[in-house]
Amino acid sequence: MGKPGQKAGVPFPVVARMSFGVFGANIPAVIRGLIAVVWYGIQTYLASSSFIILLLYFFPQTETLANGHFLGLSYLGWVGFSAMWVLQAIVFMFGMKMIRKVIDWSGPAIYLAMFALCGYMINLAGWENISFNLGKESLVGTEAILQMIVATALVAGYFAGPTLNFSDFSRYCGSYKQLKIGNLLGLPVNFILFSLFSVIIVSASIPVFGEMIVDPVETVKRLDSGMITVLGALTFIFATVGINIVANFVAPAFDFSNVSPQKISFKTGGFIAAFGSVLLTPWNLFNNPEVIHYTVDVLAAMIGPLYGIIIVDYFFIKKEKIDVPSLYTESPQGLYWYKDGINMNSVYALAIASMAAILSTFFITELANYALFIGGFVSAFVYKFLMQKRLSWAGQSTFAKQS
Repeated sequence: MGKPGQKAGVPFPVVARMSFGVFGANIPAVIRGLIAVVWYGIQTYLASSSFIILLLYFFPQTETLANGHFLGLSYLGWVGFSAMWVLQAIVFMFGMKMIRKVIDWSGPAIYLAMFALCGYMINLAGWENISFNLGKESLVGTEAILQMIVATALVAGYFAGPTLNFSDFSRYCGSYKQLKIGNLLGLPVNFILFSLFSVIIVSASIPVFGEMIVDPVETVKRLDSGMITVLGALTFIFATVGINIVANFVAPAFDFSNVSPQKISFKTGGFIAAFGSVLLTPWNLFNNPEVIHYTVDVLAAMIGPLYGIIIVDYFFIKKEKIDVPSLYTESPQGLYWYKDGINMNSVYALAIASMAAILSTFFITELANYALFIGGFVSAFVYKFLMQKRLSWAGQSTFAKQS
């Protein structure tokens, strides 16, 4: 998803204009923006626990704030959430240069923290007590393979949002080769290494605390060492700020500003998302497993079709050719004008594929984890079919002058 952005130097909402039309691109932009708002709120809420650890460590008397509640969140929780919300907003206000600096430091910081925590937990538990089999039951053969497929689908769904709008960042990449190297190091290599640290820490928590703890923040909180607790909490705060801004703040900023560039700036779009995340009361969403489960599935059902449409359009319909000036013109003669600025074939494919994915989620529970892929494949097939009919009728000369 990053290749067209890197080639043309444009963000995701502009890339979407190739397949959805100059005005139709607002549809995928708003969908991605709303999804980012949901996750931004949830991640901010989760990060607030690290701030609360620091607050209670230095000011134990603030624990009394946990007794009162407002809108389902304790006053202490509101302090932590508000602090993280403001901190992220300050970083965002300084623009992309500041965001890139935070990213450059937050990645190594979280690795140092996880490496140190991993070593500390191994020292407490003893390497002989570390197990990589943490499941309640051992799976073999077909059952193990099926479980791996489900896990892979869940991971793909988790990363679906940030990778969809990857053009927001690949546009700054100097070459496609650099982009591929960065993706190789940033996704498979990084993910495997980080997962290894996480499994070791979780496994060590069993002999150390007598129970399995899957949240590293909770692990840090339970350690007797005050210094480790403080450093760990600070690192998790710093890392979460960087990750959350990249994954869920920049995207809606571009997406919402794309709806009305003359009236909504990049920063205004970001703050629309930030305030929207508070109105969602993400703590209520996250603390209801059934609601968050269906929310994730429905969001994946909406994202999947966008992948299918944009990928098929760029690689198979447009043959990787981009006419950058036409991306920014509202002239009916523009290559991406289609009809009234909207490519209805994209809209039809999106609607059909989203409905197919959502129905499979609610009525065939076994397919719920694969909503992303169902939506993607259905939209790809429908969109290619509709566009081939259009091209065979109008001729492919429309795209001949693209470069």
